[in-house]
Amino acid sequence: MRPRAFARTSLPGNHLAPGAARRFVRCALADWTELALPGAEFITDLLVADAMVIVSELVTNAVVHAGTDVDLLCRLDPRPEEYPPPAPKLPDAARDIARDGSTAAMPDGVPVAGVSATAVPPGADGRQPEPGALVLEVSDNRPARGVRDEGDEDDRYADGDAGTDDDGDERPRDSVEYGRGVRLVSTLSDAWGITYRAGTKTVWARLPVEGVALTERAEAYAGEHALLRGQRAAEILAPAYRRSVQDQEWLNRGALSFLAEASDLLAGQLDEDLVAVLTGQLLVPRLADWCAVWLEDEAPGRMDGVVVGGPRLARVWHGSENRIEELRRVLEKDPPEPPEAPHSGPVAVRWPAEALGARGATGSALAYRLVAGGRPLGTLVIGRAGLPRFPDEITGLVEDLSRRVALAIGAARQYARQATISRVLQRGLLPGAVAEIPGVRSALVYEPCDKGGPSGDFYDLFPAGDGRWCFALGDVQGKGPEAAVVIGLARPWLRLLAREGYEVPDVLDRLNQLLLDDATEVSDAAARALVAAGGRGLAAEGPQNRFLSLLYGELVPFEGGVRCTVASAGHPLPLLLDPTGGVRETARPQTILGVFEDAAYRCETFDLCPGDSLLCVTDGVTERRSGHRQFDDDEGLAAALADCAGLSAELIAERIRRLVHEFGPKPPEDDLALLVLQAE
Repeated sequence: MRPRAFARTSLPGNHLAPGAARRFVRCALADWTELALPGAEFITDLLVADAMVIVSELVTNAVVHAGTDVDLLCRLDPRPEEYPPPAPKLPDAARDIARDGSTAAMPDGVPVAGVSATAVPPGADGRQPEPGALVLEVSDNRPARGVRDEGDEDDRYADGDAGTDDDGDERPRDSVEYGRGVRLVSTLSDAWGITYRAGTKTVWARLPVEGVALTERAEAYAGEHALLRGQRAAEILAPAYRRSVQDQEWLNRGALSFLAEASDLLAGQLDEDLVAVLTGQLLVPRLADWCAVWLEDEAPGRMDGVVVGGPRLARVWHGSENRIEELRRVLEKDPPEPPEAPHSGPVAVRWPAEALGARGATGSALAYRLVAGGRPLGTLVIGRAGLPRFPDEITGLVEDLSRRVALAIGAARQYARQATISRVLQRGLLPGAVAEIPGVRSALVYEPCDKGGPSGDFYDLFPAGDGRWCFALGDVQGKGPEAAVVIGLARPWLRLLAREGYEVPDVLDRLNQLLLDDATEVSDAAARALVAAGGRGLAAEGPQNRFLSLLYGELVPFEGGVRCTVASAGHPLPLLLDPTGGVRETARPQTILGVFEDAAYRCETFDLCPGDSLLCVTDGVTERRSGHRQFDDDEGLAAALADCAGLSAELIAERIRRLVHEFGPKPPEDDLALLVLQAE
């Protein structure tokens, strides 16, 4: 039994389908090559490129004309046979593989389900198909219009049927737009056809795997602008001497599909080098044989007499990977000179013949300036061998793409600047290290929800002098810059007041008054600015309430234990775990800071004996949600802590953290901080 390679998948009927189809076929061909299936040794770069073009355009055609989900099947036929074969029911095991969309080796004689039971039509020159082929099928569910070849003057369908489908229904004949894939497959494939089944239309193409030369008919059709090596869709779809209004509309739709896919891939990329990588993958081999992306720093300068921050070659990509390094070396040695005017169109640049071998001795290369917000960010260069000049359709399409690339690079740089500021700010708001306390082991877990900005939670553990150590765990209302302002105000004042010798309740009283005074000053300043502006435009920048929940305590080691004094201001209460597994609260609830001017805070004092552990958390732990339930419902946190009896401080912290993450199916949506203090 000779194995047969096939792969099948289903694709949604939207603009993402062509890209998904290309990825699927490329992975299938790579898998078959790796498995060394019969016929895979004949898979060449040219065959892969042609398969990418055909499957992309046929899937686009199915989506545009039918608007339904699309089924894609590819199969490698390593020996001569009629296509498509009869289609009896697929065995259960093989059907499961097909639904999974993965590649598989089929035993000889087991056909693929869903293909039509007709014989392959002969080629346009009357010859029968050559042995060995890659077969591609694209099926949609009852399209609105049929697909016809522009050479069919009498509107006959490509499968030679008389105009009815398998159900006897008359097929439409008044299509105002030709099907997208027909001209492509007629140029690149060995044979092709269309089959109507019950509720389904399938367009299939057969690409030979044992020969790479195009037929004379295909060469004549492609015209002077087509490449015999790696022909591309845009040149086949719109040769200059046969272009019509319908063809131009057709090409425009293909361009929109390409740009939509490009925008989807580039949107949200937060790294400019990744944007350069994606640009190469979008352009090669679809529109160019190779491309390069230079990126420029926005503020180049000199350091020790050396120019820094100039253009750097961020990405080089070629359709043949063994040409990439040599091409990079040549381009780095002789970078192109970009257009002087930021908004000028593409300009021709020197062809790097020495890096491209005999087949790339001549060609055309264009440079596009990448500009966003009026600032030049880099240069995009594309090249294609064998062309005296790029077709206008390609230059315009790449120019549109270059604008999207520039916007993506600008957005990535903006994010990088903001992330850098946030990291610096976050480092300044939190202590560089927590203090080591004699006789006490400590463990800290701190997980901000927003990795790119300041968190609303903060912590501190520091020496206060005279044998005292203080700890704090706080949660500011809100996040981002507003939270950073409060943390930047509260943490230094906590340290200052503690080192001045103030008791725990006095520290909270004074910090409460400080927040109220600061909020009043902000409110007064906003009111004055509002009046000065005539009462317009500053309403949204009015008074800001600055609320802070805080757990603050003091530790004093003594012979045989640690004396702890703690107070909670609107914060989850600390829990004390003894070695036997008993758990109790060690503070009373009190008002959050920054709300009432006459609030008077009180504290609780107790001793931590050897083996006792004090757990302090923020509401990111207690209010972790799973549906309508919270982690601390029915004293859930106390129960979790009781199960930690006998564990070290580090293991207690890690277990609570893990239980919080496992409580809900989704990642936590709030900042998470917890501190464990254990007497030794």
